[in-house]
Amino acid sequence: MARLGSFYGVVGVILLLFAGVAYFLTRHFSAYVLIHTLTGLVAVIGALVSSRGSVKTFLGERSTKYGASAAVYSLLFIGILILVNYLSTRHHHRFDLTEANVYSLSPQSENVLRQLDKKLEIDAFVQAGSDPQLRELLSSYEYESDKISSQIIDPDQRPDLAERFQVNTIPTIVLRYGDQTNLINKTTEEDLTNGIIKISRPDKKTIYFLEGHGEPSSQDLQEAGSYGQLRTALENEGYTVNTLVLAPDTSVPEEANLLIVAGAQRSLLAHETQLIDAYLKKAGAALFLLNPRATPELIPYLAQWGIQVGNDVIVDEQLQLLRGRTFTLTPLAQTYGEHPITTDLSRRGSAALTTYGISRSVEADADGRPGITPTSLVKTGPNAWAETDLEEVFQNQSVRLDEHDRKGPISLATAVTAELKEMDKELEDTARMVVFGNAGFANNQFIGQYFNRDLLLNTVSWLVGEEELISIRPRTIRASRVQLTADQGTTVFYLSVLILPEILLIAGLATWWRRR
Repeated sequence: MARLGSFYGVVGVILLLFAGVAYFLTRHFSAYVLIHTLTGLVAVIGALVSSRGSVKTFLGERSTKYGASAAVYSLLFIGILILVNYLSTRHHHRFDLTEANVYSLSPQSENVLRQLDKKLEIDAFVQAGSDPQLRELLSSYEYESDKISSQIIDPDQRPDLAERFQVNTIPTIVLRYGDQTNLINKTTEEDLTNGIIKISRPDKKTIYFLEGHGEPSSQDLQEAGSYGQLRTALENEGYTVNTLVLAPDTSVPEEANLLIVAGAQRSLLAHETQLIDAYLKKAGAALFLLNPRATPELIPYLAQWGIQVGNDVIVDEQLQLLRGRTFTLTPLAQTYGEHPITTDLSRRGSAALTTYGISRSVEADADGRPGITPTSLVKTGPNAWAETDLEEVFQNQSVRLDEHDRKGPISLATAVTAELKEMDKELEDTARMVVFGNAGFANNQFIGQYFNRDLLLNTVSWLVGEEELISIRPRTIRASRVQLTADQGTTVFYLSVLILPEILLIAGLATWWRRR
């Protein structure tokens, strides 16, 4: 009976220990904690009552001394765990060990949050006031910046707040930054970061698409060859996007921060080139997306700015599964120059692919021109070449490397910084220009492939002088995962952390006790 009482005493200590661990981890006096505390106390008291006469003998046994030593070591270990947990709450750091960085914000989001200089309040109105995935995302934002506070609100429980912020649809996220307010109706990282960009930027930049030369539409979101998705991406980042036709008696508007000449099929007239030149020499910025064999009048004009546009087409050698060595006119690129636009892409190495349609070469060639600093942005691999026999390519669909062609790497895009005062003493400030030898990689069909969108938007950010926005944007497709409700998470916690280890410990102790 005395030895059975001792067993009850050990079981009681175990119950009390698990009750303490549960309360320490949850900070909640739950039914589990209450039942274990009462049962443990009853077992310990019963053991003491039944073992009054043998306590002195029990304390003198060698097994008791070993048991006491084990208990001391266990308490010391638990104390170390408590200390480590306390230090981690005061000086915590998150590690994302998932392959797809599921629990990490994108570099763009981190850059945007670092730029905040005022308090940003986020009120998320969701159905029933519960959205575990959104809560996790908002926690990531709060972890990255101490200027962010957020709360998830049930609009049925707080109709006053819903009416105050004019919340008409669910979900709605209300962003408050200083005296600015912005409402978004999606809960992805991309939409949330874009909303923060819009509300936190002091100035709103204006971009114009040049029209009148057979350019693809910047409005159509469905047609593969149009630029509707590019326009939407620009507007999501807070830009005002308009279209422009350059008549003889007009000029590029004063408020234009960037002029985009994309996919022109017909030649620009002389007065249009002159108007673009006048705009650039007033510290303007331009992005040219060219097609092979189109707009030949731009070749001598761009040469004045240190950009050599080739009358050629890029042929890229690739290895394809089941087909082996093939030649294609749609090159892939993974080599980038040293420039702010491509810094983040270069860091990712061979993983940062960009893909292009039929392209022509665009090389940096300052040729002693004062004030001109050209930099090649994107290059093909060494197995590509610039094919100059265009008739053979487009008429006979045949390519062959010969002595008239240039071997790779071939530059596909070039950026230019022009110090205007060094070019002409009557001018001031700096002009910026980027030229791509392909217009298709920015259309609806290609912009979402690989890192095309990041390269395009980084180019725009640099051209308008917002280098702080240059980064890798959030991926729209995230790794799949299981989302548990609060009750399901609590059940999993109690079963895996407390109940199962407790049952195994008591069962093992009972087996050992019976064999003794």
